[in-house]
Amino acid sequence: MFEMETHISCLFPEILAIIFSYLEVKDKGRVAQVCAAWRDASYHKSVWRGVEAKLHLRRANPSLFPSLQTRGIKKVQILSLRRSLSYVIQGMPQIESLNLCGCFNLTDNGLGHAFVQDIPSLRVLNLSLCKQITDSSLGRIAQYLKNLEVLELGGCSNITNTGLLLIAWGLHGLKSLNLRSCRHVSDVGIGHLSGMTRSAAEGCLSLEKLTLQDCQKLTDLSLKHVSKGLNKLRVLNLSFCGGISDAGMIHLSNMTHLCSLNLRSCDNISDTGVMHLAMGSLKLSGLDVSFCDKIGDQSLAYIAQGLYQLKSLSLCSCHISDDGINRMVRQMHELRTLNIGQCVRITDKGLELIADHLTQLTGIDLYGCTKITKRGLERITQLPCLKVLNLGLWQMTE
Repeated sequence: MFEMETHISCLFPEILAIIFSYLEVKDKGRVAQVCAAWRDASYHKSVWRGVEAKLHLRRANPSLFPSLQTRGIKKVQILSLRRSLSYVIQGMPQIESLNLCGCFNLTDNGLGHAFVQDIPSLRVLNLSLCKQITDSSLGRIAQYLKNLEVLELGGCSNITNTGLLLIAWGLHGLKSLNLRSCRHVSDVGIGHLSGMTRSAAEGCLSLEKLTLQDCQKLTDLSLKHVSKGLNKLRVLNLSFCGGISDAGMIHLSNMTHLCSLNLRSCDNISDTGVMHLAMGSLKLSGLDVSFCDKIGDQSLAYIAQGLYQLKSLSLCSCHISDDGINRMVRQMHELRTLNIGQCVRITDKGLELIADHLTQLTGIDLYGCTKITKRGLERITQLPCLKVLNLGLWQMTE
């Protein structure tokens, strides 16, 4: 009997491909340079499944797109754009995801030259911080990217309600839309998205995620439109929207599919708004009311009454005390994350209540809670599931 030694060079290419699929992206590239057999195995499409290529488009590189296509790569992030965008679109006819975030030299003209015919494969387009893009580009997108599911327009401050009308007219399969800091967008535009202007557009009624952070012109009327038209919405971000008030919460309170609501720094939301949310038919798992300085202990009583399914609750810098914590903890059996940073009235008594009742907590933020001492912290650190404890630059006091 003699023993055969199996060397890695004897492995079938399919086995090598499985091994290479576990490597980091830069290492996948390195193994391709070892020898011809490894190169062939590393080009197997299973090795590159889900990988996003990050490219600087500076000079012509005729082998770039054939190489990406051989590997089955369909997601691209352009880190800098010195060449025409049409070069990418022509080179990757099956592209599924295009990330142009921060390509601030991209113009309507450049995008117009790239999008000249249907691109049915494209599902995700990120134009965040492409500050020169206007409604005219959204017209192109609505015309040629009919299958788009995710559109990121954060910081595209030249977009107006007209652009939203074009989106509502063309992108009926859109599931996620980010309009952060689109300062010209008002209730009219949200009406278009919600299909409230029937004569003009059907609307994006499949939306599941809508980010309206820092859209200063929005009022409670936008929330009325959203609640009437966007029945599939799961995630709504209204942080820094100073124009919405407690009355708007009445509209949101019956959105049965809504899972996550962000009202961070909405200055006009008070305990009354939280009461409206708690009295509806919401089944929220995440709520953020941090930096809403009209929210206090009364809100915690409402939350315990009507929003007890919450898994994540953020109350940073709210005017809550140990009394509020006491009114809430016994009902909140699902709570996993509690952020009460900068709640300066919370003491060790509050932490003891949390440690006694919120036994499933995996994370707590106590940054800037100046009244807590070593004693309260010792109780918190005994929580059985705790993985994250944020104390910031906390000073230990005896």
